[in-house]
Amino acid sequence: MSQITQAPDQPRETPGRSGEPRPESRPESPPPAPGRAGEAPGRPAPAPRKTRDPLLDNVKFLAIILVVAGHLIEDLRDQPVARAIYLFIYSFHMPVFIIVAGYLSRGWSFSGGKARKLITNIAVPYAIFETAYSVFSRVVGGANTKITLLDPHFLTWFLISLFAWRLSTPVWQQLRWPLPIAVIIAILSGMNELARELDMNRILGLLPFYVLGLTLRREHFELLKRPIARIAGWVVLAGAFGAVALFHKRLDGEWVYWRHGNAHLDVSDLKGSAIRLALYVGATVLAAAFIAVVPRRQTWFTPLGAATLYAYLLHGFLMKFLEYRDWTQAAMLDTVPGVLAMMVVGFIVSTVLCTEPVRKLFGWAVEPKMRWAFTRLRRY
Repeated sequence: MSQITQAPDQPRETPGRSGEPRPESRPESPPPAPGRAGEAPGRPAPAPRKTRDPLLDNVKFLAIILVVAGHLIEDLRDQPVARAIYLFIYSFHMPVFIIVAGYLSRGWSFSGGKARKLITNIAVPYAIFETAYSVFSRVVGGANTKITLLDPHFLTWFLISLFAWRLSTPVWQQLRWPLPIAVIIAILSGMNELARELDMNRILGLLPFYVLGLTLRREHFELLKRPIARIAGWVVLAGAFGAVALFHKRLDGEWVYWRHGNAHLDVSDLKGSAIRLALYVGATVLAAAFIAVVPRRQTWFTPLGAATLYAYLLHGFLMKFLEYRDWTQAAMLDTVPGVLAMMVVGFIVSTVLCTEPVRKLFGWAVEPKMRWAFTRLRRY
């Protein structure tokens, strides 16, 4: 908040070295800063508003389309095209989100009300949607789902993971080599089947992507905006999809979920660690390639990128409803046109769920206003 500066006092006479009074030198007052009509002279010009980078909002919007489209074709993986597209999407779409989340969390600390946002923007929505999905599963799906906040249901794992990662941010900011340490922790976590509570294998397995985002700077994204980077991005993505299309039958899709240890995946710790390292490198390269090909200018969907959490949390109800009704098992969808049609539906659903009317309707759950729940910081 701008503060009004005090006008300097009038000059007074001060005694000189000879004892005779002499006038104190009056510094020239700088001309008042130009301001709006009606503002008091001397008020400093307002600080420029921070502008959102269109690239990051564009990345988030296009990435959420991949998330929704991937969920829609999940039950169609008997179709080779669907399986290839699914594995390709899942190899990098969540790493993209996590890297961007880490980059946007670089200034996070427990001060300045940021801890309150951690509660209102992550913890409370997690509690709301974890309960909602559990109830939805029992009422609509007829499942005997246990209602608990300790075992993330469906897609709510991302919220509890982001909560844990953001809490750890001040620690990573003080380490000399944060990324290598995060990779070591993730590799070691893969050697164990951790408790399902809070989805610890995922929290630790995907941790390096968040820490990578914390270490990035604006100039790194500027490099990806170069024309040569865009060309290279298209080449990398096309090559990766071609490789997945050729070898998808030999790929174990469980690896891209990051939710189990090596023993569950039936590999030794040595082989499992090597696979995880390869996945980290591959996902990072694909994430960079994806960011490089995303439009860097303001587009019609740029404003929607600020509301991707709405699409993420709400589209799951549609997915589960289709799953409970076996609609995704329809024979007409088990074709290449059917798979492509479902991806178009994913684009439409993602776009609608990011619009302003949806934000107004569900803002109480995704971005609740909870000033009543907080007080001044108490120091004991």
